[in-house]
Amino acid sequence: MSTITQNEALDTPSDLKEKGREKVAEALNRLVADAFALYIKTKNYHWHMSGRHFRDYHLLLDEQADQIFATIDPLAERVRKIGGNTIRSVAHIAQLQRVKDNDEDFVAPKDMLTDLIAENKKMAKNMRDAHKICDEAEDVATASLLEVYIDETERRTWFLFETTRDLN
Repeated sequence: MSTITQNEALDTPSDLKEKGREKVAEALNRLVADAFALYIKTKNYHWHMSGRHFRDYHLLLDEQADQIFATIDPLAERVRKIGGNTIRSVAHIAQLQRVKDNDEDFVAPKDMLTDLIAENKKMAKNMRDAHKICDEAEDVATASLLEVYIDETERRTWFLFETTRDLN
């Protein structure tokens, strides 16, 4: 009977160079952490929305949160497909996330939407930066996945921007 070490058990085979895989996995783990944090922030604002446009904003943010959440598993699984290890805890997310938490008791609706515009713009930039790392590593599968998510993030930004245009 053979004994398999922990590293051997999780060592997924790949034809990508190890150094490139490590860089891609690191970039993706940061995106996974960002997606978790942006999901929570979007849900926070969804739950605490108020005012005359409550229903529209509440539904918009719920839809956007669902879309963000849907990116997490494919990104994390991509890390595993290329042989990396991914997020293991909330503390790990907190270490890696670039999305700023908002723990205020009250945030005005316009401020919520403006904050989400900024966070989604940063998310798109971080995805583009990760895409460059994928290109350098010749990881076309991850790059293709990111292209879809960049487009979705830009759409979220656009919808949030258009929603804030008529607010005082």
